Amino acid sequence: MLALRLARGSHPLVLLRRLFVATASAGTGFLLLSTLGHAVGHPSPAGDSLVRLLWCAAPLAATAQLAVSVARTDPAARLQQGMAAAGLGPVRLTLLAAASTALSCALGVLLSLLVFLRLRGDLGGTSSGGTSSDLLGTGHPVPLLGALLLLSAVPLTAATATAVSLRPRPEAAATSEAEAHTKPAVPSGLPWGIAMTAAGLAIEAYTSRGTGTPGGLLPLPGRLTESPPGVLAGWSLSAFGLVLAGPGLVHLCGWLLCAGRPGALRLLSGRLLQRDAHRLGRPLGVLCAVVSGSYAALKVYEASPTRHFGPLTAIGAAVVLACVTASALAAVLESRSARAHTTAALRRLGARASALRHTAALRAMALLIVLAPLTWVVAEMATLPLVP
Repeated sequence: MLALRLARGSHPLVLLRRLFVATASAGTGFLLLSTLGHAVGHPSPAGDSLVRLLWCAAPLAATAQLAVSVARTDPAARLQQGMAAAGLGPVRLTLLAAASTALSCALGVLLSLLVFLRLRGDLGGTSSGGTSSDLLGTGHPVPLLGALLLLSAVPLTAATATAVSLRPRPEAAATSEAEAHTKPAVPSGLPWGIAMTAAGLAIEAYTSRGTGTPGGLLPLPGRLTESPPGVLAGWSLSAFGLVLAGPGLVHLCGWLLCAGRPGALRLLSGRLLQRDAHRLGRPLGVLCAVVSGSYAALKVYEASPTRHFGPLTAIGAAVVLACVTASALAAVLESRSARAHTTAALRRLGARASALRHTAALRAMALLIVLAPLTWVVAEMATLPLVP
């Protein structure tokens, strides 16, 4: 009930972010329901339905990441003066944020259930027919309890991820973590991430030899069973390596800005990037991994003789791309909010607004110069023709 009251009194931008979480949950829920519809319509090829269900893991993970990013930027999740006296300590605020996330996701999946049943014709009227009959299992009864249990995975996953991410930490650990972000030593995740990315590319190169698939990386869902399992495993390892190396890459961008004899703007921009490396690194690493995978999938699609690209694949790709992009933007907003006191102090010292805008432009340019070529190189290496 408290989560509902806070949602009603929230700022319009906060409500818009929660609405975006509900929309992403609706897209993920519709993909899960379409998997169930295909399973009831095609009971014999169970392997195909299992593959479709496994492909729903990417939109589910992207939705959970977006929910966590939105919860971290929610003002209601921050400990403010007087809240502890009212019984809202750090633990209860975390539970409140998880409940708000579950509520937004639940609204989205219920909407997807209504749309799914309406397209099948179960709510009256006529079904859409055609290709959707094969995709949604029109004409075959869908167990409502099974559909609800399948849909419950979305709010449960998002709420659990929110609770784990916002869990209260000891002040000493938080202080040591903040000090670690300001140290000039590169985060330890960078060499491990690069090593995992290189290992994933090597696995893809080894398993795709002789398959006749250009690069063999990230085939479309309809061609997944035609490729070796090591191809998808290699791409997953490469993507995880990019995510793990994200904070180190952002820290490296800040170090490059501070290299040599920097001026005041370069020095300030570099130090801010180094301080926010942990906050910005993971979302940007996920964004780079998804962009590289999308580029690879597009190359495989262009090289495919059939060029089959179904509507469910388009929905899944749209959900993942939208979620990771919004998560990166939410991380930028969180970083801006975290350095509000620093910005106010600079303004009191006489810093001009144009100078602060120039530092933001320098940070964005440094990130683009380092991350964009790296993402392109990983995607190109994954899609090179590896047939001897």
